[in-house]
Amino acid sequence: MTRLPSRPAIATRLALSVTLLGIALEQGRGVALAAGADPHHHAAALERAWSRLDAELRLLDQLLPGPEGGGAGGATPGETPPAPPPLALPMAAQLSDQQVQALSLEQAVVIALAESPQVQARRLEVAAALAQLQSRLGTYWPRIAAVGGLAYDQTATRFGVPAGNGSLALGPNFAASGLQAADGSTTNGPFFVPSGATATLNQGVRQLSGGLELDLAVLDFARSPLIQAARARLRQARATYANSLRHRQLEVSEAYYGLQRADQLVRIREADLRNDGVILQEVLALKQAGLVPRLDLLRRQAFEAESEEQLIQARADQAVARRRLAVLLNLPANLTPRAADPIRIQSRWPFGLEESLLAAYRDNPELALVLASRDALAKDRQALAAQLLPRLSLFAAAAAGSSQTQQWNISGDCCGTTVIPTQNSAGTDWSVGLAFRWLLFDGGSTAAALRSLTQQEQAEAQRYAASRNDIRLRLEQAFFEHGASLGKLASSQRGVRASLEAFRDARLRYQSGLANEVTLSLTQDRLITSLVQRLEATVAVNITYARLLRELLPMPTDPEAVVPVQLKVPEAGRRQLGP
Repeated sequence: MTRLPSRPAIATRLALSVTLLGIALEQGRGVALAAGADPHHHAAALERAWSRLDAELRLLDQLLPGPEGGGAGGATPGETPPAPPPLALPMAAQLSDQQVQALSLEQAVVIALAESPQVQARRLEVAAALAQLQSRLGTYWPRIAAVGGLAYDQTATRFGVPAGNGSLALGPNFAASGLQAADGSTTNGPFFVPSGATATLNQGVRQLSGGLELDLAVLDFARSPLIQAARARLRQARATYANSLRHRQLEVSEAYYGLQRADQLVRIREADLRNDGVILQEVLALKQAGLVPRLDLLRRQAFEAESEEQLIQARADQAVARRRLAVLLNLPANLTPRAADPIRIQSRWPFGLEESLLAAYRDNPELALVLASRDALAKDRQALAAQLLPRLSLFAAAAAGSSQTQQWNISGDCCGTTVIPTQNSAGTDWSVGLAFRWLLFDGGSTAAALRSLTQQEQAEAQRYAASRNDIRLRLEQAFFEHGASLGKLASSQRGVRASLEAFRDARLRYQSGLANEVTLSLTQDRLITSLVQRLEATVAVNITYARLLRELLPMPTDPEAVVPVQLKVPEAGRRQLGP
């Protein structure tokens, strides 16, 4: 916070202001007497305007806190609302009935890491990768299946006999007139089929069967690489999850600091507009006293209109910043967040550039996920190459079944004696053996697939190099901008103090007739610009600090582990971050 002037300086300024105000009143009294106006009325108006203006200047100076914290804008955070369902759309009532809830930065980070759809998707991807690994591990165990069936089959058959069996000399049962009756007559044998005979038959079969089958890969060279590839993809999913936590924390921090900036800018613009109103009243009083021309009054009205336009835009930016934070937090459609924390300046980054770079490379999830992806591709290539090797598996099966056969609608001039109307049968069977498979030729498809995986593996190596360079660029940029922001903050604080003093002096000189309205307007614009620059420098310090943390903060790879939400490097962990 900008320090107030010392008591001698205040006394000197008051003496100067009284002198200049006396000059202005004397000049105003002469003009007012000539115009027939009341000089005491204008003097009182000027004095009231001076008091309001000084109060506005003090308010502007106190809009931003110092490094020790504090400041305007604090509020008590409310309870965290539940996130909307992922497949739900907002209703009209939710969009029209908007509620504002104050959230602290820590609350915002907690909500984002718990409710963000992107983070939730990464958690589900880790669970899917774990299930895939468990599926691969199951290939070491035999596959046992229960089989069974229930069926009914019906057929209708008609057949003819071009040549019978009478000439086969199979005995009297198969010959024509082969049997002699009691009365001495002869009859055909029961199994005799004459040439040219025909027959029809309907048959229905009911079947019921059940059994067990076992299959065990005894020798499979592709099994172990596939399991290792699944482990690598699980590491990749967990590293992606940890990296998404870092990224989401940075996004929420930047959005929250941006909302603080928008809130503070609205306060500055509101104070600027109120300040313009005070000066406009003062200029109007001077104009009525005949001390300033009409041009000064018109120019001040134009400045007030411009300040109102800037306030309108600042409020629009504030609404956009709130909605951006609400989207990152996945808040309900009827809830709009508001920054509850005042602006507190982060301290200087505690590590040097080289120390920060070495710590950023160590256990970096962004690099770990690239290495895991490359490892998975290598194991996939080994598993694909193993498919060209022999595969030996053990199989066994045992089954039992029963059937009932019914035959009816028997007609014709043969074969009736061989038909059984209803026949039941039951049986069991089992089998065991070894199955051997060796792919000898596939037209070069496996070799081409191996080349594709090799190229993808090399591409992941180049991606690792690109990620390594990106990490260094991001960290160095944040490191240098953090130092520059701290320097600009110190300069802007000096600029605010100087601009405040210059504006007070310019206002007194304007009242005494020693400066024109243009000088007063330029000095006021310089004051507002210095306040905005101090705000931008303060927010830049916090944002660059958050970007440095994004590269170094350790994040868990297990979705069930507790996620740290601190925005400062803990004292106990500083040695761990160092080389």
